[in-house]
Amino acid sequence: MTEYGIHASHEQIPPADLLTAMVAAERAGFGTAMCSDHFSPWSERQGQSAFAWSWLGAALQATGLTFGVVTAPGQRYHPAIVAQAIGTLGAMFPGRFWAALGSGEYSNEHITGGPWPRKEIRDARLRECVDVIRDLLDGKDVTRDGLVTVDRARLWTRPGTPPPLIGAAVSTRTAARCAEWADGLITVNAPEDHLREMIAAYREAGGRGPVCLQVHLSWAPTEEEAEAIAHDQWRSNVFGPPVSWDLELVEHFDVVSEHVTVEQVRSVVNVSSDLDRHIDWLRGYAALGFDRVYLHHVGQDLLPFIETFGAKVLPHLRHSE
Repeated sequence: MTEYGIHASHEQIPPADLLTAMVAAERAGFGTAMCSDHFSPWSERQGQSAFAWSWLGAALQATGLTFGVVTAPGQRYHPAIVAQAIGTLGAMFPGRFWAALGSGEYSNEHITGGPWPRKEIRDARLRECVDVIRDLLDGKDVTRDGLVTVDRARLWTRPGTPPPLIGAAVSTRTAARCAEWADGLITVNAPEDHLREMIAAYREAGGRGPVCLQVHLSWAPTEEEAEAIAHDQWRSNVFGPPVSWDLELVEHFDVVSEHVTVEQVRSVVNVSSDLDRHIDWLRGYAALGFDRVYLHHVGQDLLPFIETFGAKVLPHLRHSE
């Protein structure tokens, strides 16, 4: 049975408001949650970017939801620090936390002042980071001299069972590579054929664990409002790789998205005021084989979305299964 959760977008919503929304989401019937981990938003209009790791402690304490985070070890974060953060949350909230690991985006990673490596080097660096994080969570003493350097690191606080490490991917090639090490896969909504290929690439390469989907959507009482929300908040996010990986600053995203149309936004966001249409979209993702679907309403006021989808969408999705 597909589990439906909610996505908490730190780039768009102040952390206290986002925490209030997660408490409301649990009451409304969402069973799980995930969040982003960015240093910068994608647009001046979004205007936020709180520190995900401190917020996660509060969110796990304030709710009974499971939480995950999509993060990028290797440049902004040393992998030993990521392992310590994962280990601490896993020890405090057993069985309720997971982390998805990806190769990162320059808009977050440039802050360290280091060069931005080519994609194949970033992928190799991520693979080294995964091994470091796993070894530390397993209680090993770790020293490495490679794309990442670790000197005699050991985690002194660890959970009894290490939290799952999920692979974050948007291409079939990356999905297949994740199968070598990941406890599951997460991707974002795309045309059905591509999503089907993503699942197949992961499973055929031996990928284990749940396959998860983050769905960008925009809902409002009228179609015009839903379109306006999506266009205002998410038009900087219509660009796929390498643009989304390699742009540096918020101002760059705003410049390149200046002439993006509503129709272009619709290619990456499910936009509709019709709840039945949203139900059909979400049922379609479940039919593809996704085990978890995380709903990301791209607006900055989550409470009307949470109330409406909790009362009128989630019950239909559960009944259909």
